[in-house]
Amino acid sequence: MDEGRNYRYYVLGILTLGGMFNIADRLILSILLEDIKKEFLFTDTQIGLLTGIAFTLFYILFGLPIAWLADRKNRKTIIALSIAGWSLMTALCGAATGFWSLFIARMGVGVGESGSGPAGLSLLSDYFRKHELGRAMGFSTLGATVGTAVGLIAGGYFAQLLGWRMAFVALGVPGIILGLVVYLTVKEPPRGRYYPDAVMTKPSESFGDAMASWFKTVQSLYANRLFVGVTAAYACMIVTGYAFATWLASIMLRNFDVSVGDVGIYLGLAFLLGGLPGPLIGGFLTDWLVRINPRWRAWLPAIATAICLPIYYLCLMSTSFWAFLGIFACGYLVFLIAQPPTISLLQLSVRPDQRAMAVAVGMLFNNLVGQALGSYLVGLTSTTLTPEYGPMALSYAVLGVSACFAVPAVLLYLWTAQQIKADFETTDR
Repeated sequence: MDEGRNYRYYVLGILTLGGMFNIADRLILSILLEDIKKEFLFTDTQIGLLTGIAFTLFYILFGLPIAWLADRKNRKTIIALSIAGWSLMTALCGAATGFWSLFIARMGVGVGESGSGPAGLSLLSDYFRKHELGRAMGFSTLGATVGTAVGLIAGGYFAQLLGWRMAFVALGVPGIILGLVVYLTVKEPPRGRYYPDAVMTKPSESFGDAMASWFKTVQSLYANRLFVGVTAAYACMIVTGYAFATWLASIMLRNFDVSVGDVGIYLGLAFLLGGLPGPLIGGFLTDWLVRINPRWRAWLPAIATAICLPIYYLCLMSTSFWAFLGIFACGYLVFLIAQPPTISLLQLSVRPDQRAMAVAVGMLFNNLVGQALGSYLVGLTSTTLTPEYGPMALSYAVLGVSACFAVPAVLLYLWTAQQIKADFETTDR
């Protein structure tokens, strides 16, 4: 396959598919939670640990070193190995015998997924120019949307047909094949080819030089006010996304008379209904608005984060099943508008040879704050409130934790906007 205009869209498509499996394998646990909880007699606090810290612990430990390698070595190989690795560990979740075996398998999923996102977004930044990056990131975000739906629909279907164990296997095996496809068909582009004037770090030869370079990169990122601002805002904003993606199926099963299979189908379709247009709208809006003022890369996600919260409140307080789904789809659409401008700003705030590390640091805080801390706090709050509020306790927990992080997210986005210079869109970093 010759590298040309169409080939970059093939790369975008195949990496978007990888992103789909990434989120599907991460969130399939959410649709299976009630079945697993019944078999092993887990509490909501234990479930919060499995959905949060179990995944995040090794994601954090391996994310930065793998990203550092991705800024210096072949990114497509790292992506291929990552996809195959996390898919294998997803399948092994089906062999769990209790809390700790499932905890360890989820750790393995975290190790694999820590390597794909940073390397993939860095790769795409060398296939698409700056003025096209919002749209490219918007399309790439569709992988997460479709992955959420696939994880819910396929997980619910296979759980009802074959049991929760085979659901893990059925979703894990195709990812191993995808990893091979990435390795055989995706080409490594020249690093930073659209930024000829950018300062680039030469690969280090000795171990000592390599470690010094790693620490220098980390120090440079944390001295970058723009990068720190968008990273902190993104981490707080994403708490809402993880809270709803992880716990919404359980909320529906506890508050409405529906089966796990029906929840998977209907909730998956609601994620698609709101999730497909959301990133595309966000991507095109970003590329259009930044021509007027580059600070829209931060203003747009601030507005979207603020608007989606009251919509989610109406969703969780609804007593009608169909109103619940419809309102959630609207809130999810608004929430995802924030993703393309945020991710593109994360990439553009650093040098080309720091992009994988920048994404890794961003994802580290996303998973530490959004998934590990957020999921644990929801589970702990739900366990605390259940004696008084019964099935509604989980709804109150999701809403309360989301609100506690959404407010600082908006403020951090507004602060980040002030760090963007007037010539940001025309200056290569």
